[in-house]
Amino acid sequence: MSMEINIPTCSNADPQNTQAKAASGSLAARLARLTANGARVACASAELTAQLAAVGLGTSKIEADKGDRRFTDPAWREHPGYRRLGQAYLAWSRSVNGLVDQLDIHDWRKKEQLRLVLDVLTSAAAPTNCLLGNPAALAKAFDTGGASLLRGAKNWLHDVRHNRGMPSQVDASGFKAGENLAVTPGSVVYRCEVFELIEYRPVTATVRKHPLLLVPPVIGKYYFLDLAKGRSFIEYAVSRGLHFFTISWRNPCAEHAEWNLDTYAAAVIEALEVVREIADGAEPNVHGVCAGGLILSCALNHLAAQGKCLAQAASFSVTLLDFDTPAPIGAYSPKAVVNLARRRSAKAGVSSPKDMAAAFAWMRPNDLVWNYWHNNYLMGEAPPSVDIMAWNADGTRLPAALHKQFLDIFHDNSLVSGSLAVLGSPLRAGAIDCDGYFMGAEGDHLTPWQGCYQAAQLFGDECSFVLSNAGHIASLVNPPSNPKARHFIGPAPTLDAEEWLAQASEQPGTWWVHWADWVLQRAGAERPAPAVAGSQCHPELQPAPGRYIHE
Repeated sequence: MSMEINIPTCSNADPQNTQAKAASGSLAARLARLTANGARVACASAELTAQLAAVGLGTSKIEADKGDRRFTDPAWREHPGYRRLGQAYLAWSRSVNGLVDQLDIHDWRKKEQLRLVLDVLTSAAAPTNCLLGNPAALAKAFDTGGASLLRGAKNWLHDVRHNRGMPSQVDASGFKAGENLAVTPGSVVYRCEVFELIEYRPVTATVRKHPLLLVPPVIGKYYFLDLAKGRSFIEYAVSRGLHFFTISWRNPCAEHAEWNLDTYAAAVIEALEVVREIADGAEPNVHGVCAGGLILSCALNHLAAQGKCLAQAASFSVTLLDFDTPAPIGAYSPKAVVNLARRRSAKAGVSSPKDMAAAFAWMRPNDLVWNYWHNNYLMGEAPPSVDIMAWNADGTRLPAALHKQFLDIFHDNSLVSGSLAVLGSPLRAGAIDCDGYFMGAEGDHLTPWQGCYQAAQLFGDECSFVLSNAGHIASLVNPPSNPKARHFIGPAPTLDAEEWLAQASEQPGTWWVHWADWVLQRAGAERPAPAVAGSQCHPELQPAPGRYIHE
């Protein structure tokens, strides 16, 4: 709520009169907004009434969106009753959800809160969520003599007992890290309490002088970047002749409750030093992904503050630093919600991966909740068996101290504001003296590409920005074999984000190729690939993917 502030023109102005004017101005502004919003709601109601009348008369042209799988059954087009039911629901849900952008709400966080509430409401009210309103489920029940409903009931009971009542998204029984996931050959060459360091076996006769260290997010295990052959980012990077290392974070327990950004940034610096020793003193290139990019930024920032430079060049994927960026996740920003999350993790010592998974699922309820409700319960089918969803179900915990800091960054933007210092160094990204590469994803609902673009603008040296297709995870698991892959390249990120996009050119294929080309330009000369992993100081401990991935 905004407040009109009246500044007195005379030094002896009556303070009470000034306050009265301010209060009356605030009330007038509030009434004006209410009037404007009332008029908009009335207009939307009139439009909806007209649409419903057309539905009833059978003249409506409303159709489900192309990607809306709820209304693919032919009955929604051919049966007059179901056709009217579907059209009425679509007209109502679009009208309700559309109110968010019509109402006079200036705070983007409050707008996202309202958007989430309305989206949850309208998705839950879909007729396809119940048996009688789902012609495909009815037909399946008839064809199977009710067996599909029995299987659905069993699936529901299983999820009540083992998944907090949320529909299971995947059958992960056919996947195991080290067997058919995370299989790129390599060795653990360093282990400490916080992480393992994996060095990957070269597949080229030569590698570049400057190795590359991957810093994955601490939310989720690293192997979503090393899925099946042909879909592994790590496998691709190794195939381009990069001497490649990755951090594999430990999955913390309650005893690690005090681990925080200092702990993880120090771990990145430790990993950089080990990689440099193994590479005969060559400074590594670094690549941070999502929250791993945030931690990497903090580590590089501290090194810059100390007058040190352990990195040759730094690249980042779907990384936010400035959290004052409109995003759907802002729906969870109310102070009461944030405080509740803080208390729960402080009490347990760690945050639960199921809590985070549920929060993310309700941000896209049709895709991540009701889609599986239909499949598992109404249709009586087993959840799909998909590698990336199996990784998603293999969640990790966050230490309470780190979770609290992430919440502070999310709610108060404390990293950019300078109120949060990591290793004693407030963030001054402009002081990080190395070339930067930033990737955002056009369909990302967690780290919107405009925010990733802003992160590039915080850095002080030469920076490049690339926009990939797809969403937060799909943009990362985006191999050259993906026929739908595309990306945008444009000028240096000095313009407004939308201006940059207007000048950018669309390119076919994955951003992986563009990124690897950029890194290779900064990776030095070729030299013979190492015949054995590690070094005398840091010998091979065990084959990849190591121990921590199984915790």
